[in-house]
Amino acid sequence: MRTTIFRTMAFAALIGSMGGTVAQAQTKAKPGMTTNNGPSSLIPMRDFFRNSEKRSFQLSPDGNYISFMAPFKSRMNIFVQKTGDKKSEPVRLTSLEDRDIAGYFWANNGRIAYLKDSGGDENYHLFAVNIDGSNDKELTPFDKVRVDIIDDLPEQDDYMIIGLNKRNPQVSDPYRLNINTGALEQLYENPGNITGWQTDHDGKLLIASTSDGVNTTLLYRPNEKAPFAEVMTTNFKESLSPQFFDPKNPSVVYAVSNIGRDKAAAVRYDLVKKKELEELYRNDKVDVEGIGYSQKRKVPTSIYYTVDKREFRFLDKEAESRRAEMRKLIDKDLEFGIASSNKNEDKFLIVTFDDKTSGSYYFYDQKVKKMEKIADISPWLNRSDMADMKPVSYTSRDGVTIHGYLTLPKGVPAQQLPVVINPHGGPWARDKWGFNPEIQFLANRGYAVLQMNFRGSTGYGRDFMEKSFKQWGQTMQDDITDGVRYLVSEGIADPKRIAIYGGSYGGYATLAGITKTPDLYACAIDYVGVSNLFTFMNTIPPYWEPFKKMMYEMVGDPTNEADSTMLRANSPVFHADRIICPLFVAQGAKDPRVNKDESDQMVAALKKRGIEVQYMVKDNEGHGFHNEENRFEFYKAMEDFLSLHLKGKRETN
Repeated sequence: MRTTIFRTMAFAALIGSMGGTVAQAQTKAKPGMTTNNGPSSLIPMRDFFRNSEKRSFQLSPDGNYISFMAPFKSRMNIFVQKTGDKKSEPVRLTSLEDRDIAGYFWANNGRIAYLKDSGGDENYHLFAVNIDGSNDKELTPFDKVRVDIIDDLPEQDDYMIIGLNKRNPQVSDPYRLNINTGALEQLYENPGNITGWQTDHDGKLLIASTSDGVNTTLLYRPNEKAPFAEVMTTNFKESLSPQFFDPKNPSVVYAVSNIGRDKAAAVRYDLVKKKELEELYRNDKVDVEGIGYSQKRKVPTSIYYTVDKREFRFLDKEAESRRAEMRKLIDKDLEFGIASSNKNEDKFLIVTFDDKTSGSYYFYDQKVKKMEKIADISPWLNRSDMADMKPVSYTSRDGVTIHGYLTLPKGVPAQQLPVVINPHGGPWARDKWGFNPEIQFLANRGYAVLQMNFRGSTGYGRDFMEKSFKQWGQTMQDDITDGVRYLVSEGIADPKRIAIYGGSYGGYATLAGITKTPDLYACAIDYVGVSNLFTFMNTIPPYWEPFKKMMYEMVGDPTNEADSTMLRANSPVFHADRIICPLFVAQGAKDPRVNKDESDQMVAALKKRGIEVQYMVKDNEGHGFHNEENRFEFYKAMEDFLSLHLKGKRETN
């Protein structure tokens, strides 16, 4: 069973989380402690932000080939090589020069499908190419149309099911696509309210999800000739998210559900009887994130969730035993995950990682229980030069526990340090433990970095999420401010050298921080952030339109007098007169989520008052800078800006 890239997923991470990885054991930094052994030398900025040497490795379905992405003319393109063949040169399949490939996957043993947008507009088009580089074909050549992958149909070599919003920009219709010719067959006409599709193990569209903007209805049909029937309707605050069908009972699904509970649990649910059959697992601290599944054996394998780092509860002895065997062959200090497997599930690509390394890939042959290293993602970065990222927690002014991560510069006492406060995007997303090049770059320049999962961050249950509703710039911002005060009270932060930097919603929080608490920050960096809550909601992408009512309930309704007053009070652009610190703003001209006008308004308001503002706009970028040369320019400007105002280190050449 496959699940479409739901519009609700795009909405949940409303304006994008700009980073994040996976979490580790609680440690509290104490004043006076030395942060890691030995000071770290200045590492070139480009080493943190250059393209990976190789990444995104995948196995072909038969396991005979390994694919990966690597730079070609400064853009990430697709390469393949025979599994186990170290002598011959990999074959480059694509030659894109304008923009990195956004993602790819094996369509069958001889053909690879990939996605690409134009300049960051997020209207992704689907292409496919043979593994010898021939028949490179655009399969969805439609202007201003976005593709979703619903099911890659692993048992049907020449077809996949995709969603396209070409008939109606606001909703997606499902199509069967011939990956060789591009021929399309529409499978169902979206009546205008279906926001997601799901298939069974044979690729049949049997589940749909509708939304009226606030309420979500789950629909099911026993076969593709039957009409869809309602299973349940819930407010968007509650959800049942089917993961896959029970192969022993075609009307039962394994699902993640928070219905009748605060923390989402793994359950079995009967779509015909319309009732939960069994709670498989629930964690008292955090939400269950998903359920693993063996495509070959048709069995659920594990339940996974993140407390401090990702944890598993196994449902299958074979999967549990396999992971234990892999664990024996991997450095005990590293985390690892399965990145890819062949269809027979006896050959695997393993990725290792932690907070100080971007990772390495290994090939694991289960038959001989042998682990063979393939590549390091960023071999020029030395793990011993990186800083520890430690989970921390503090209590907000109204008694809510806020979890986060503190990274301290290596080899210096944790006292009176310059600090960068880094709220995440979303806002309905979360920061996790793991390697983050931005955080390590800042730590290498001598800054302590605090990332906090303020109220509304995902994974901490329904109540914690709902505490954020209509609280942009209010209690959500207080959680960030209280994090600053926590560092000051611990003696870690120099109160005169604190900056705030964030992207997307984090950019909004940056602007809210310097308007709500202008004396708290010495400088600020707003990266593709919202400045005006009215214009922001009027310029959302068309495929978010079905969720506008939900947006009004979560952020505020501009047509309601009380909400309108609240939105104005919490739109930073209307309070630019409170800003007293230097500001650096960066924006992609083609950003579909946070329109360029959001940055233009703020820059104009500040320039009118004579406040120092540095403005960087990239015409070939969208919601964040993806092209390597633009990343270099942005982070060099950031480095110089922070060094000027916080007196941190910087490269001089």
